[in-house]
Amino acid sequence: MKMNGARILWECLVREGVDTLFGITGGKVIPLYHELLNYPIRHITMRHEQAAAHAADGYARATGKVGVCLATSGPGATNLVTGIANAQMDSSPLVAITGQVANADLGTDAFQEVDITGITMPIVKHNYLITDVRDLAVAVKEAFYVARSGRPGAVLIDIPINAQVSECEFAYPEAVNLPGYRPHVYGNMRQIRQAAEMIAQAERPVIVAGRGVLVSGAVAELRQFAEKVHAPVVTTLLGKSALPESHPLCLGMGGMHGEGYTNLALQSADLIVGIGTRFDDRLTSTAETFAPQAKIIHVDLDPAEIGKRVRVDLPIVGDAGNVLRSLLPLVEAATHEPWLTQIAEWRADTCCREAVWEHSEEVVPQYVIRSLCEVTGGQALMVSDVGQNQMWEAQYYRHERTGGLISSGGLGTMGFALPAAIGAAVGAPDAPVWVVAGDGGFQMTLQELATVVQERLPIKIVILNNGYLGMVRQWQELFFERNYEGTPILGPDFARLAEAYGIPGMVVESPEEVVPALERAQAIDGPALIEFRIEREHNVFPMVPAGEPIHKMLRRTAQG
Repeated sequence: MKMNGARILWECLVREGVDTLFGITGGKVIPLYHELLNYPIRHITMRHEQAAAHAADGYARATGKVGVCLATSGPGATNLVTGIANAQMDSSPLVAITGQVANADLGTDAFQEVDITGITMPIVKHNYLITDVRDLAVAVKEAFYVARSGRPGAVLIDIPINAQVSECEFAYPEAVNLPGYRPHVYGNMRQIRQAAEMIAQAERPVIVAGRGVLVSGAVAELRQFAEKVHAPVVTTLLGKSALPESHPLCLGMGGMHGEGYTNLALQSADLIVGIGTRFDDRLTSTAETFAPQAKIIHVDLDPAEIGKRVRVDLPIVGDAGNVLRSLLPLVEAATHEPWLTQIAEWRADTCCREAVWEHSEEVVPQYVIRSLCEVTGGQALMVSDVGQNQMWEAQYYRHERTGGLISSGGLGTMGFALPAAIGAAVGAPDAPVWVVAGDGGFQMTLQELATVVQERLPIKIVILNNGYLGMVRQWQELFFERNYEGTPILGPDFARLAEAYGIPGMVVESPEEVVPALERAQAIDGPALIEFRIEREHNVFPMVPAGEPIHKMLRRTAQG
């Protein structure tokens, strides 16, 4: 059957299982939008293209499906770039579709022309420029395969307007043929057997679980493995909830703002088994000083990540779930009571801090997050922004829900939370979705409150307002002579702003108001926003100074 390029695109997306699309229309995608009404795909009109990419990213993380976003040429395409890079760095499957000027105008600096395939080449797994409509169906099939297979990531398809209106015979390919792309998903059995031997010999083992555990659906296998070898589990920021945080073997997040006892465990271990983690600098600080007493086994789907930052004694390239299923029968049941007792003693040093927060006369952010955890039972789908708010959420919300945290890890994108929560709420409509953001990051994408209302999404929003770009201010306080240049910021009355959009808004200025406000927001049938006016110069601790080993943390007296 003959179809134009616009219809071919939608036919292909439907066959790939796409049911939701995040985008903004424009001159060079009008033919695509003209045909969209004929297809069972929900289009969510965002208020900015960067937000469309973040929403598609949040949708992908909440569902495990490929997220899709759409923008016009020129500024529409370039506005997607930050969101594309964010998804790529955090291994989130994303297909971004952009309109483009006609073939005859390419390279002429035509109105709203930009070389988006050239711009995005370093930040995607692959991209396509479709100058012939006959290439479109194959490109879409390949794009979805590449985005979701191996280590997931971002793919871009740029479609000049002439390819959208031109016609050809449509036949959707049943398979892809990419000889140069063969993800290695099963680990080498010789290396897996060697790993079992190393684990049997270890006296102070630590498992480091990253996002790869969640992506591969290996949560059950991780738990079985940890319990069988009786080893504590440290998570990365994006690996949080790979093991329920109430589990006795879960040590929580390690690294720059990890728990003190967690970092001491990493630095004292004699064996580290990294599973689905990049061992990035937020976890390790300086690679040379990381885990100096430990041998390292590194399991990762992406061979480029193994040995990239830290020395590795045993590499295993493969999907986390496949490798763990092969490893489990080979490891011996063990106990490491002296090691776990030592960690428990380190852990006890930080248990006194919460009583201090509860008796503060000001609203303390840690108390807000811990109260939020208690109100939601640790079962909310949390979407955090970037900065101090992100670290407080990671430290003090005990995630019991698998995949219960969506955040910007590798790129650290302020403004990520609200649009990503929109995607998460659309993809997981039965989940209670909560946003935690600072007043700085929230102002970068607050226009998406309109999308929340238009789409009737029951997202609950927590804003920790200290009137600063808080994380940078913290560095200025500690290392730059309290020179707060560029960090004090003015914001609106966020509660009144929410009301302007038709969202119930609340302001909390005293500790006794914290829990009632959270409970009230939770009870509202629809979106709600709470602005917590927190202590202005409150810091995130522990904190590892730049260039220092992770056991040399700055810690607050009686507050860890």
